[in-house]
Amino acid sequence: MRVPGRMFYILSGLAIALALLLVWGFPYVMSHTTQEAIIRIPKNGDSRTLNDSLSKYFGEKFAGRVMTISRFPDGDVSRRYGSYLIPKGSNPVSVMRRLTHGGQTPVTVTVNGFRSLDNLIDRISAKLDFDADSLRTLLRDPEVTAPFGLTPAQALALFVDDSYEFYWTSSPSEVIKKIGDNYRNLWNNERTRRAASLGMTPADIMTVASITDEETNVSAEKGTIGRLYINRLKKGMKLQSDPTVRFALNDFTIRRVKGEHLKFDSPYNTYRYAGLPPGPIRTTGKKTVDLILQSEPNDYIFMCAKEDFSGTHNFATDYEQHRENARKYQKALDERGIK
Repeated sequence: MRVPGRMFYILSGLAIALALLLVWGFPYVMSHTTQEAIIRIPKNGDSRTLNDSLSKYFGEKFAGRVMTISRFPDGDVSRRYGSYLIPKGSNPVSVMRRLTHGGQTPVTVTVNGFRSLDNLIDRISAKLDFDADSLRTLLRDPEVTAPFGLTPAQALALFVDDSYEFYWTSSPSEVIKKIGDNYRNLWNNERTRRAASLGMTPADIMTVASITDEETNVSAEKGTIGRLYINRLKKGMKLQSDPTVRFALNDFTIRRVKGEHLKFDSPYNTYRYAGLPPGPIRTTGKKTVDLILQSEPNDYIFMCAKEDFSGTHNFATDYEQHRENARKYQKALDERGIK
């Protein structure tokens, strides 16, 4: 059938327009990112900031294509303040959708055996968009730690060993809330009741657990060691824990704690001061807490590392047996030249 002249020109025009559109749009659909990247849009960011970030990871041409088809070519991008994961193999259209309509990509922060609150704060702030001192200041405020039954000196207890997800834009207060919610979940009614039956508060158990974790990596001994420290507390004895001395000196390379170390004046030196130190000496977790709370009672008040350097301990109920255990360990240290 013959197409009328006017219709022919219309169809031809549409075909040409479609062809031009395909030629123009081809790079926007067929070009892809060659690597995965996190694109962060700052609180006061603008289109130039975004373009620079895209160019850094994907090149100027690709960045230009994203900016052309996004809502940001000349406008304010701060309304999209956040952190966005751009997967490898994304085309400009999918990148544009992620940046204009996608949700933020969570940032994972893992807490595991941190021996310093300051170091932990620095690690968290390095992953999120706030200054470390803003979080540090909040944790030094008694009104912030009190709702969790903690003092500022015990703030390290709040950070239960675990993995946490935050948005890059999370504020220090939001971080404390999420960390605190996990702490409250740990210290449910049952665990709080078990702690009270031992004459301890949750904060006390967190400190005992932190010392226990520093004493051994052997799970089978943690309940015994935790109970031993509680026994000493009940008898009014000093804990005399070597890990607290290392913490006080901020020297965790010390293998053999000597008399000169024991003289160091610090409330964390449990050879000089009775009772628990002011706060935990490292972060600890649910596993150690439960091993202590669920452990069988024992009468041990002394322990000494075994002379075979297995990482386990000899336990004793009287000083004479402890002296014999200590003599064997000191002899083994001497034989190995450990000073």
